[in-house]
Amino acid sequence: MLNQIKGLHHVTSMAANAKTNNSFFTDTLGLRRVKKTVNFDAPDVYHLYYGDEVGTPGSVMTYFPFPHIAKGRPGTGEVGTTVFSVPQGSLTYWGNRLAAKGNLELKADEAFGSKRLNFFGPDGDGFALVEVKDDDRAAWTGNGVDIDHAIRGFHSASMRLRDEGATAELLKFMGYEEVDRADGVVRLGIPGGNGADFIDIETMPNIARANLGAGSVHHIAFAVENREKQLEVRKALMDTGYQVTPVIDRDYFWAIYFRTPGGVLFEIATNEPGFDRDEDTVHLGEALKLPTQHAHLRSYLEEHLEKL
Repeated sequence: MLNQIKGLHHVTSMAANAKTNNSFFTDTLGLRRVKKTVNFDAPDVYHLYYGDEVGTPGSVMTYFPFPHIAKGRPGTGEVGTTVFSVPQGSLTYWGNRLAAKGNLELKADEAFGSKRLNFFGPDGDGFALVEVKDDDRAAWTGNGVDIDHAIRGFHSASMRLRDEGATAELLKFMGYEEVDRADGVVRLGIPGGNGADFIDIETMPNIARANLGAGSVHHIAFAVENREKQLEVRKALMDTGYQVTPVIDRDYFWAIYFRTPGGVLFEIATNEPGFDRDEDTVHLGEALKLPTQHAHLRSYLEEHLEKL
């Protein structure tokens, strides 16, 4: 069993409109845009990152906004709900805030003993806020959400799978332990994690596979401290039979990817070097930052990318 993984690093999804996406995460959810860059494989498309003040691993939601992309079809083989941690007693505030911002499909419930508020993003993305006692992670309060209510980072992510078995075994191999089961959902947690510690698996054997599109999670990333730990994880996964990509430099972290038995794309990402490697903390997310291989496209991209 591995011990290098420390919880979630980031979750990356698809969107249809960059400006709408940016407004939702900054103005509605009060997160900070910590990086404005482009898709490595499609540089005419933004890659936007939102999180806490510095983009701490375990707090970062990222998006590829592809103009005119078809809406995704929910189903199995994907991350269905991304869950953020908020302080106890703050869900009434969030219900009022989301409703005032036009999000009217709100559903309050309880999961594993914690109060939760479910809602949708602009493209039908599945989200929830869960009240967590004593989450001492620093919150970003620069977008009008006060410290008593601000999002602390991820709490968990929920996967919809046709069969739990092989993916649950994989997560246990990655260091997760079964914490609880309730209402057809198994919760796994990482001991000593970074606060973004839980993965829920919902088994839905009779549901068709999801179709990737706007509102879909593209991949989910797990955090390791550094490249040395990442290589240890890569070797262990390959020795177990997984087909894992070579290490890829994503400027703000190094990444490896592999497809899970349930169909979800997993990434293992390093905590280093961080989002302040090319701009200071005060100005994170303000300027358009380009990977070296796309630097020659700056004039074109600054003219053609949608203004945020």
